[in-house]
Amino acid sequence: MLANLSLRLRIFLFFCLIALGGVTVVLVSLYLGLQRSVDAGLAGGFTFAAILASFGLLALSAGIWLLFDENVAKPIEKVAALMRVRAHSDAETDIDPELARYLGDLAPAAAGLADRAGNAAQDLAANLADHTAQLAAERDQLTALLTDIPVAMTVLSADLNIVLYDGQSADLLARIAQPRLNAPLTDYFEPEALDKARAQVNRSGLPVRCVLTSLHGGLSCPALMRPLDGAPGYLLSFEATEPQLSTEQPRPLVYDFNLLETAGQARTEDTPLSELTFAVFDTETTGLLPHKDDIVQIGALRMVRGKIVEGEAFDTLVDPKRPIPATSSAVHGITDAMVAGAPDVIQAARGFHGFASGAVLVAHNAPFDLAFLRRQAEACGVTWDHPVLDTVLLSAVLFGASETHTLDAICDRLGIVIEDRDRHTALGDARATAQVLACMIPMLEARGVRTFGEVVTETKKHGRLLQDLN
Repeated sequence: MLANLSLRLRIFLFFCLIALGGVTVVLVSLYLGLQRSVDAGLAGGFTFAAILASFGLLALSAGIWLLFDENVAKPIEKVAALMRVRAHSDAETDIDPELARYLGDLAPAAAGLADRAGNAAQDLAANLADHTAQLAAERDQLTALLTDIPVAMTVLSADLNIVLYDGQSADLLARIAQPRLNAPLTDYFEPEALDKARAQVNRSGLPVRCVLTSLHGGLSCPALMRPLDGAPGYLLSFEATEPQLSTEQPRPLVYDFNLLETAGQARTEDTPLSELTFAVFDTETTGLLPHKDDIVQIGALRMVRGKIVEGEAFDTLVDPKRPIPATSSAVHGITDAMVAGAPDVIQAARGFHGFASGAVLVAHNAPFDLAFLRRQAEACGVTWDHPVLDTVLLSAVLFGASETHTLDAICDRLGIVIEDRDRHTALGDARATAQVLACMIPMLEARGVRTFGEVVTETKKHGRLLQDLN
């Protein structure tokens, strides 16, 4: 019957209930107090009535609040969250009218608006499809062309961060550390020669030859640095070195020319989420106790400017130097035979630490995974002092603390499909978490939560969720 009433009338009935309930509680309390005054005196009777009325009004307020929260506040929160999902992701989640059956026309109106926005997005996507296909074809042609040229080429920003690297450059950089978009080239080569070459290029505007030496020695690379035409930054081409650069298999270009427009390094707290670099990771372990169990797999992906960088992944099994319990193997499928000969946790953690250099760490229930890494930090000789985001808390900010915040539940909400073969693998779960983060960034921005500092402020309001999980 209530579902047929207008929203304004239903809210009016809430206030009527408060008024009538309050009057009833007061009258009943006065009556009972008067009855008690016969034995306890007038003062005792009024005191009893006041206490009884106070507790009655508190109980009435709590009961009406629960009704209002369950039938008005929570449904509005859910409808708003689903509208943001439809507006800022590819999910086609329906807004069920039953979700807000006591909110009048709100749910059907929201569903209609979301459908219209979705149709407009599909039309726009169709119009862009041909252009995207053409750009992809041109990129493939350029990749094939560069693969045939035995020279490694890298585009650098004005701050000497990597904006583009080709397959040849990737082969060369991989001899020093894993190639990473938006990483400083000084993570690979001694800075003195780079700074000297940059200063000469800036001064003369002409190409400058230099010899770059890897940070840990052992690799010297003759190179040519030249200014970019019409953009701040540099083109760095490495001349052939021994051993010869691999040209057997084409490797895709990795680039984001928007990085050329990044001026200086702002504080992480003041940087918009859409401009940050993330290392999204997950671990598989021998058990659920970070103080005694060990890591058996680490998987991670990098995200730059809100997008997953295809080709930049860290994935390794880890030998825990102890038997893996059968109950754990039943979850993640990793056995003693699989980790035999794999790197130990010190080698694996050092490798991941380098992969995550300069990035914000992101995980689903990050305290759990970081506890394993931090326990080994001293032995590894590294410090896990990266800024951290947790998708459990981001989900609470966007969808409300009362919702379910498992990775599976969030993926279902956002229309993200996790293949069965990837679930409960470190890299598979890291990819799902990265896809979740990519959907959440525009949703957070639409709520006015744009910078890393603003996000941290919002997530701190839901810190109890992680305490309950761990």
